[in-house]
Amino acid sequence: MKYKNLFAAATILSGLSNTVSAQNTPMQKNFLTPPDSSKPGLYWYWISGNVSKEGVVKDLESMAKVGIGRAFIGNIGLSDVPEGKVKMFTDDWWGVVKTAIKTGDKVGVDIGMFNSPGWSQSGGPWVKPTEAMRYLASTEITVTGPKKISVKMEEAGKDFQDVAVLAFPAKTISQIAELKPVVTTSLPVNNVANMVDGNIKTDAAFTQEVLNKKELSIDIQAGKALNAQSLLLYITHGSINAKGDLQVEIGGGFKSVKKFAVQRYNAALNVGFIPYGPVVVSFPAVAATKFRLVLSDISGGDIGIAELQLTDQPYLENYIEKQLGKMFQTPLPLWNEYQWKTQDEAKDWAAYTDPAKVLNITSSLSKDGMLNWTPPKGKWTIVRYGMLPTGVTNSPAPPEGTGMEVDKMNKESLVTLYNSYIGEVIKRIPAEDRKAFKYVVADSYETGSQNWTDSLAAKFIDQYGYNPLPYLPVLSGRVVGSADESDRFLWDLRRFVADKVAYEYVGGLRELCHRDGLSLWLENYGHWGFPSEFLKYGGQSDEVGGEFWNEGDLGSIECKAASSSAHIYGKNKVSAESFTAGYFTYGRYPALLKKKGDWSFTEGINNTILHVYITQPYDDKVPGVNAGFSTEFNRNNTWFYQGSAFIDYLRRCNYTLQQGKPVNDVAYFIGEDAPKMTGVRDPELPKGYGYDYINAEVIESRLTVKDGRLVLPDSTSYRILVLPKLQTMRPQLLAKIKELVNAGAVILG
Repeated sequence: MKYKNLFAAATILSGLSNTVSAQNTPMQKNFLTPPDSSKPGLYWYWISGNVSKEGVVKDLESMAKVGIGRAFIGNIGLSDVPEGKVKMFTDDWWGVVKTAIKTGDKVGVDIGMFNSPGWSQSGGPWVKPTEAMRYLASTEITVTGPKKISVKMEEAGKDFQDVAVLAFPAKTISQIAELKPVVTTSLPVNNVANMVDGNIKTDAAFTQEVLNKKELSIDIQAGKALNAQSLLLYITHGSINAKGDLQVEIGGGFKSVKKFAVQRYNAALNVGFIPYGPVVVSFPAVAATKFRLVLSDISGGDIGIAELQLTDQPYLENYIEKQLGKMFQTPLPLWNEYQWKTQDEAKDWAAYTDPAKVLNITSSLSKDGMLNWTPPKGKWTIVRYGMLPTGVTNSPAPPEGTGMEVDKMNKESLVTLYNSYIGEVIKRIPAEDRKAFKYVVADSYETGSQNWTDSLAAKFIDQYGYNPLPYLPVLSGRVVGSADESDRFLWDLRRFVADKVAYEYVGGLRELCHRDGLSLWLENYGHWGFPSEFLKYGGQSDEVGGEFWNEGDLGSIECKAASSSAHIYGKNKVSAESFTAGYFTYGRYPALLKKKGDWSFTEGINNTILHVYITQPYDDKVPGVNAGFSTEFNRNNTWFYQGSAFIDYLRRCNYTLQQGKPVNDVAYFIGEDAPKMTGVRDPELPKGYGYDYINAEVIESRLTVKDGRLVLPDSTSYRILVLPKLQTMRPQLLAKIKELVNAGAVILG
């Protein structure tokens, strides 16, 4: 039977419920009259100072009338929305906040606040450079021993914080630029000689003809042979996505030595703190006088090559990406985006940097940056390492609420941010007036990564048992010990970052919330440079939430990310930011929403958070304040009050799905590498079977075997554990896998 509209279906459903309630069980009663715990919530955006006391009172009364149970306040700044009169942090603004929270208690709507202005992520004007997200930067010099030196070592940038000064034997390096090569191209390129002039600040710009044909062949002819084994391709500060093929002339013809991707098309800082780092490829050493670089499928704008650096020095391939300096450049990194092929070792191991010969001479650097040191005999490279802020700010936030993003790897840095925002709510509003204030919210992570923090070396030693400092030359592409050893260090560093972001940031924020009697609500994944592991990241929050858009496939990763994290860490409620959308303002209505909402329930969602209610401060302006996104869940929408039938439907679905334990057949292990935003299903399940993703932490600490099933402490269980097709596994996890197999578990992999 089909019904023409949702409201008729909801009415018939209620009638049927009344006729089958003879047994009158608690579940039947609660289905007919769902408890408050089943009420959907919503994001409640206050945009660009357009707020008022009268408006928030009417907003909350309208929410209560249709069955909304909680509202999460996000103070958003949008350049395309006219500025209102009530700026953040003014007395008027604090008055509106107090009114909202007090009214929430009166009408029965619980209040949450985003943990900082904007929707991503945790920052503001209170965050000092020493508390911000930071990465390791450096300056270096070359000296000759054994004569004593006294030399000024420059800082790498503003707000530089020293970490270490290291010295190691310098290598003799030959580069193509030293051989004064001649460059020719298949299509016109402006200032073509700049590609190989040894200066990354000059560039050769592609002509429109190159952009139109989307291809270019570049020949480099040197006067004598270069025994090349690395290519560092520096792209101009534009945008390029292309396929690269490095070739060498042998016996009168060209032979491919390395095919690779050239991807530098998103320079946003939240996609990497080294936005224009070189594209680095390594290959077995080949001696030749003529090389050719073929670029195909070229796309982008303002494209050119600043330097095409061929060298006989072995470099660690993709070292920019591997240190998180350039992250996956689109919103949805898949399972394998931070996995790389094993690099072949150079034949001449003497070209590598020996970690045993890396000297820590930090004590020889004075406070004014003068280095006074007597190097051993020979040439030495000296590098001054220190932290710089990544430059990422919370966004999109009003100007008065914008500042640097807080350090995500040190929970002590969170204290100032939390106390200056959420803490001020606690301080300014008496307890009797803020009974409804119950949640602190962290939306999806969109602020990129960092790779260093205070006291990292000591914490790294505690976690891995070795000192990271001798391996810091890897961050400039040098191979330390071996390519394998260098990759292992960077693997450990990425894993360290992922773990600290989960425990120090999410765990630290949760601790601060609990101090004030609040709960942390978190979307446990991120777009644009998510640095953690989605399962562990969500595991440290009180509640987790996914997200889905009403059109398109955004949500195909996020909802299962949330439900999997909730299931394996023993959380019953799984939220989702629901019905987010782009444009088509006021064009959506419940009949267009229901299908995607129902789909979210099949992904494990059992608590709907509507997106978005924009506060309406003006009675004389209709339809009021709006934005170019979302479904308009606000009182100025013509069907808002009639939509209570849709809310009732969501409540019954939420309530029913919150009963009992999730039933899934398979747990897919996501692997141990990081960052990680989703898992892989290989082999894929047949239709009719369910799954969760599971991580190493839960396998090691929470998984046991009972009657052949893999069981978690809260009785959630699985028939099969499936391992991904990876070649490596850490010993402690391997031991636990063996223990589970011996206990009768079925494990595929």
